[in-house]
Amino acid sequence: MKILMFFHAGSLNRGCEAIVRSAVDLIKAKNPNATINLASFNPQSDQLIPTIDKIFDATEFEIPLLSFNGIISALKVKFQKDETFLERAKFKKIIDLIPQHDVFLSIGGDNYCYGEQTWIYEIDRLIKKAGKKLVLWGASIGDEDLSQPKINDLQSFDLVLARESLTYEILKNKGIKNIKLVADGAFNMQKEEMPLPSDWKIGDTIGFNYSPLVWKKNKESKKAAFNLIHHIISSTTMTIAFTPHVMVPGNDDYEVLQEFYNEFKATGRVLLLPNNLNAIQYKAFISKMRFFIGARTHATIAAYSTLIPTMVLGYSIKSKGIAKDIFGEEKLVLSITEISDSQKLIAKFDEMVAQEKEIITILANKIPEIKNNAKKAAHYLFEII
Repeated sequence: MKILMFFHAGSLNRGCEAIVRSAVDLIKAKNPNATINLASFNPQSDQLIPTIDKIFDATEFEIPLLSFNGIISALKVKFQKDETFLERAKFKKIIDLIPQHDVFLSIGGDNYCYGEQTWIYEIDRLIKKAGKKLVLWGASIGDEDLSQPKINDLQSFDLVLARESLTYEILKNKGIKNIKLVADGAFNMQKEEMPLPSDWKIGDTIGFNYSPLVWKKNKESKKAAFNLIHHIISSTTMTIAFTPHVMVPGNDDYEVLQEFYNEFKATGRVLLLPNNLNAIQYKAFISKMRFFIGARTHATIAAYSTLIPTMVLGYSIKSKGIAKDIFGEEKLVLSITEISDSQKLIAKFDEMVAQEKEIITILANKIPEIKNNAKKAAHYLFEII
């Protein structure tokens, strides 16, 4: 049996890497003989994942306007309002892989949160037309993201695996019958231990992750985050470890965290983790922290899964749902509008510190259940094969 994971942006986003790593581990634990390949939009970045059997280049073709394909597609769009010829030409590398595989895992968990992407629907349609199994692996989709074409596409899947209960309820209420509730596979991702930096304060280091994506959505949030760091330094003895988790050009955590580090380095209480670690190495560092504050979902999953009290900045449907499934409420999760309010940030941080023991107890009781739910994804996958 040959499985192809596709719609993967690349592992410069360590969250995408975590999805791939954990999916391979969960599936091969169930069936060690399964062949699992990856179609990637940045295949070079995925060489650090040794468990993938083969990596395919899935980058889209540029279609010059005056080329044969460009002229045909322009005519079809103008006279027939049909973009499928152009979409097939652009994503020919993925389409050519369809005959070679039996099962297709669409692993972009939140690909459906970014408006209408008709090329996704077209590739899914071609996969089903070829008689292959189609699975959405670890989905997070908000009610505001759903259109009728998107719902129609989701109904074509043999299996939709929702990674948190908010998405599960939304899709179920929209008539998606082929859906199962699981958890993000990254809760089970292993870690690779690394030597701690000399300025790491054992038992009293807090991780801080901030993203350009959050800053672009709320420009005032950076100033509020600076105020929060001031508060942590002035009110606690903690060292702050600035922790990047996405290093994609134009969306690079490391670049923005350098600003934080430079602002506070004179205190002697901050350090900046390097930008060349992989997902399992970042998870090892996060697991050694006392608390974690993060904007990137998979950085917060690394914290939750290693029982680290965590505060989430600029929530999405996935971060809201994950927190709800752990705590029964959206605990310590701040919206994109709230994170520009310094007082709210500081109040939530103080709440996290005050409830440290209680939160650790909840995590210790709940995370084993979450990890078991993540393992169900592979079980459901093999049920439909």
